[in-house]
Amino acid sequence: MINLTIALDVMGGDQGPHVTLPAAMLAIENHPNLHLLLCGDESVIVETLSKKNYYPHPRITVVPTTQVVEMDDKPIFALRNKKQSSMRKTLDLVNEDQAQACVSAGNTGALFSMAHFVLKTLPGVERPALISALPSNKSDQHVFMLDLGANVFCDSSVLYQFAIMGSVMAKEVDGIENPKVALLNMGEEDNKGSDHIKQTASYLMANDDINYIGFIEGNDIFTNKADVIVCDGFVGNVALKTCEGVARMVYTQLQEIIKKHFLAQIMGKILSGPLKKLFKPMNPDQYNGASLIGLRGIVVKSHGNANITAFYTAIVEAITEIERQVPTKIKDKLEKSLCHK
Repeated sequence: MINLTIALDVMGGDQGPHVTLPAAMLAIENHPNLHLLLCGDESVIVETLSKKNYYPHPRITVVPTTQVVEMDDKPIFALRNKKQSSMRKTLDLVNEDQAQACVSAGNTGALFSMAHFVLKTLPGVERPALISALPSNKSDQHVFMLDLGANVFCDSSVLYQFAIMGSVMAKEVDGIENPKVALLNMGEEDNKGSDHIKQTASYLMANDDINYIGFIEGNDIFTNKADVIVCDGFVGNVALKTCEGVARMVYTQLQEIIKKHFLAQIMGKILSGPLKKLFKPMNPDQYNGASLIGLRGIVVKSHGNANITAFYTAIVEAITEIERQVPTKIKDKLEKSLCHK
């Protein structure tokens, strides 16, 4: 069992320490080889942990910071003016090899800009990508989708790199030996889509190390037709938020129906177990923890409105990526695959 060190942006997200610190304590309890570097307001951290008898703790180090990246800060403003922030400090600790990964629920644009500036990209990577494991029809499998919002537009070269990085993530994190890779498009036919999508397809077809299966449409995202789905950040973010919204709508409407009808209440009690099992994988908290891949370090982005369970899930994602040495595997795969392009 290897020792793990992760830096947490305690102040990031909609609720900050109210969520991040309980999640940190949960992670310490469940992972005896984990050491956490808690970056943020020292007085808040110490007071909160002391109330729960978690301070001092041999596996918790408080790293004081004096600034917070607000959720509405512009990325360039945060990059230039928030060098003493909790978010920036977590990235600095990874860059200085004092932490193996960092986790933040803060401003996505600011995190992307800071991470790109501090950590730099791996050789052969033009842009980092935001990737997440989403639920699928098979309860024991996920589908990895990228980019989810870090890059609004991507040319064929960048999408090709995303496909390689996504394939590594699916193999190393989910244990899929030969991940099926697809490009998200407006149709499955070869003549559909933009020129850069078609060009990306030609790159992937020429690479025997990538199990490219062709184009996929939005209605097949969760069908297990593909293990990795590649698109630009605009399309990926819209698709992800739409799917989350539909899942919440269906769940809310089902609750309303059960409340209004007596027979539905009876059936609801009878089927409560199966219904919870059905909707649990659709809960964003269960797959919280999108990763900025393609960087010279591990950076995990939690939902800004994450609750304790969700932020803990993001910490677990960071642990998994450390244990599987994801950046190193991506680097090796890129070095081998880019020669096929």
